[in-house]
Amino acid sequence: MAFGTQDETDEVMNEINMTPLVDVMLVLLIIFIITVPVMKHSVEIDLPRASSQPQDAKPETVRLSVDAQGAYYWNENRIEDGDLPRLLKDAAAKSPQPELHIRGDKAVRYERVAQAMSAAQQAGLRKIGFITEPQTR
Repeated sequence: MAFGTQDETDEVMNEINMTPLVDVMLVLLIIFIITVPVMKHSVEIDLPRASSQPQDAKPETVRLSVDAQGAYYWNENRIEDGDLPRLLKDAAAKSPQPELHIRGDKAVRYERVAQAMSAAQQAGLRKIGFITEPQTR
């Protein structure tokens, strides 16, 4: 056993081992070679042109009220029973079609409200709603 200099075994390695780096680079190269043709493969489509401006046309609201005696009111104006189908057809012909809000008095016979709903359906109105008051406790 020699207790002399051990310069041969204690030397520090000054060089980087390039083999793992080359292996990683080759794997990345193979991945890119495989994926690039897949990414470029696409179907050629001639897309149509369209404007991206939002449509601001909001449909108007038509209020049809039925009072306790069964009289009809079109936007708070009294109308005769014979005028109702004509007014509903005129409203249905508008674009965009208005929403029909029916307000029926709680004392009116349901028949009068049902007649108004039937006339609105025959005229072609698609959006019909009912206006009620919230229940108080």
